[in-house]
Amino acid sequence: MSQDTPALKPRKLPVQARSATTVEALHAATIQVLTQQGLARCTTTRIAARAGASVGSLYQYYPNRDALLAAVLARKLSGVSAAVDQACRAQQGQPIAQMAVALTRAFLAAKLRNPDESKALYAVAAQRGGAELIAQAQASMVVSIATMLASAADVHVANPAVTAEVALNALIGSVRALLEGLMSPEVEATLETQLGELLTAYFQTHAVASAAASALARE
Repeated sequence: MSQDTPALKPRKLPVQARSATTVEALHAATIQVLTQQGLARCTTTRIAARAGASVGSLYQYYPNRDALLAAVLARKLSGVSAAVDQACRAQQGQPIAQMAVALTRAFLAAKLRNPDESKALYAVAAQRGGAELIAQAQASMVVSIATMLASAADVHVANPAVTAEVALNALIGSVRALLEGLMSPEVEATLETQLGELLTAYFQTHAVASAAASALARE
């Protein structure tokens, strides 16, 4: 389902500070109900009560529960994407190994800042327009990572876009395994280090030293 489907679009966007506060409270309440009671019991009535608002107030901003859930998911994805983009911009022109470590650290920090929230939103992502929202966020992150890789100071990455997409999915899959309890305590304790090393080796496998790349280009 497209995120532009009318049923999933907010009725209106908050303009005044009071409206923004109400929307923020509704988003926070949605996460609380979702993590504590699950998707099936995450109703507009429970969300409004947790937010200290009336159901009528909720419907001023969202036509239904699915629209609210989509908005909460979109905000989470936007936050992760922004964190990755910021890290990638900061690492442009740096050595490839440093890029790998910084990317890993930024992604894990964004996803694991609130583990219960991230885990609960998997249920939302599986439906209600979630696939399209995820695809858009991932496409944005791939561009950020690819741009960073293309600027590496010490190597030339042959295909930054493909390398970026594979690296991102390695991070996504690892975090999901962690959040769903599929990872051993030993791996969990060293996950950031392990993933940093994994991406470093992968990036280096798909790159050649800058001097060699320049020589090949002249041939």
